This record gives sequence, C-alpha cells and structure tokens, in this order.
Amino acid sequence: MQALVPTLSFPACLRQQASPIRAAIFDVDGVLTDGTLYISEAGETLKAFHALDGHGLKLLAQGGITPIVITGRDSPAVRRRLKDLGIVHAVFGAHDKLAAAEPLLAQLGLSWAEVAVMGDDWPDLPLLVRAGLAVAPANAHTEVKAIAHHVSALRGGEGAARECCDLLLWATGRYADLLQGHLETLDTTAPGARP
Repeated sequence: MQALVPTLSFPACLRQQASPIRAAIFDVDGVLTDGTLYISEAGETLKAFHALDGHGLKLLAQGGITPIVITGRDSPAVRRRLKDLGIVHAVFGAHDKLAAAEPLLAQLGLSWAEVAVMGDDWPDLPLLVRAGLAVAPANAHTEVKAIAHHVSALRGGEGAARECCDLLLWATGRYADLLQGHLETLDTTAPGARP
C-alpha cells in the first residue's frame, strides 16, 4: 500500500504554539453547532452537529489529546452527542466557564499552557485568554477573534472544530500517522488485511 502524503498545513508559527497541547476545550453553541437554537413547543432544544467535527474529536482522543466540552447550556441532545463521541470530560450548564474548567484541569494534571480552547463569544473569553492556544470559528464575535491565536476559515457547526482538531494533531506530529491508519482496513477478514 502506498503512503498518503498529508496536504494539510498551517502557518509554521502555530506549530510551536500548539505543540505542547495535551487537551482541548470546546464550547458547544457556535463552535460544535452553528449557534442556532431550535426550541419545540414542548420546550425541547434541538441542535445540529457536523459529522466532520465529531470525527475530529474522536481523532483528537486517538492522537492522545483529551477533548473536553464546557458549555453554558444543558440539553439531552448535547449529552447524547458527546456520549456517542465517547467524550467523558464535559461540564454542562456552566455559567462561569473558568470556575468549571480549573478543577477539571487540576484533576487531569494540566496547566493552561497545555490546553487549547475553541470558543466563539464573551463567556469563553476567560478560558481563551489563559489557553496555550486560543482558536475561534470564522463567525465568532469580533472580540474573540481579536485575541485568538488562530481563526478558522470555517464557521461553527460547519467544520471549524475539525479544523482545530487537525491543527492540534498536525502541530503535535500525530496527523500523518492517523491519516495513514485510515487507509488500512480494521476488518481482519478482508482480503489483504493485516492480522
């Protein structure tokens, strides 16, 4: 099988900024979704998530970087999505995201220099200004984009979180191996599959 040479690249300055990252905190509304809230007559909140973002979060975990979600809202839809993705570190209904993050980082033995944060609005600012790498989607509030080390070319809920995951995997040198691994089958009964 021929090796696949990655075509992904980011500015070289981001490699140094992101290389010590061991965990990444993501907001939900405006980052993992486009920020639109659909509220049914019964009061149920519906959200749309992008498959690229979900796969990126799984790849992040496979690459040894812990995905964390801290969101100001709580809903069955978000809990279900995170469970499906295997994300075990999450805080729901966090009105003070810094107060939610600090004990979690202490539990994981992480300093802020080892943490990336992707957020889109003012409630995310306390995390973004402390993060080793601050990332914003293209449609983030202007004050968030002003302090971000990297602003995605993509909008929240439309692949921006996946771009952040790819950036972290690229900067830490794990991207190429994960990409190559996807060229091989996991089905050991397939012709030519490795045992």
